Amino acid sequence: MMTEEEKKYKKWIVTLSIVIPVAVAILFGVNLRKLGYDVQPLSFLPPIYAAINGLTAVLLFMAVAAIKKGNIKLHENLVKVCMGCSVAFLVMYVAYHMTSDSTPYGGEGVIRYVYFFILITHILLSIIIIPFVLFTFVRGIAGAYERHKKLARITYPMWMYVAVTGVIVYLMISPYYTH
Repeated sequence: MMTEEEKKYKKWIVTLSIVIPVAVAILFGVNLRKLGYDVQPLSFLPPIYAAINGLTAVLLFMAVAAIKKGNIKLHENLVKVCMGCSVAFLVMYVAYHMTSDSTPYGGEGVIRYVYFFILITHILLSIIIIPFVLFTFVRGIAGAYERHKKLARITYPMWMYVAVTGVIVYLMISPYYTH
């Protein structure tokens, strides 16, 4: 049974789960330099947002360890920081792509297929994960702990996959960046 708090946030979660991917897709296709704006490429951002993905993975692991030890407040705070990291990643990712040309992957052979498999699954899960993270979080703060725990068992591995593969994608494409 959904708590009142969950009902209160459901519309927001559904809205954000649609608006965020659509906004990112639209903004991803907007290049300010090509539109005539005099902006410098933010070419310094990819290693920063890759590091944020790595930090998110570490903090997610720590959040699970904290809850297993019964430290609810630390768990909640770490998850909030992970959510903040995910937002920071998204802002930097969009800013980079709005000011820089896309970097084509230069690998050849089997590694090219591996890269695109990782990239595509990373992108798809980064969209799918949005409502999972938000519903899991709201269940936790609403005190629906059993339902929170049940959903977190699905959310955690997906979020961890997105965070780790974000780093892997960066490491695989970084030799092809032009500065």
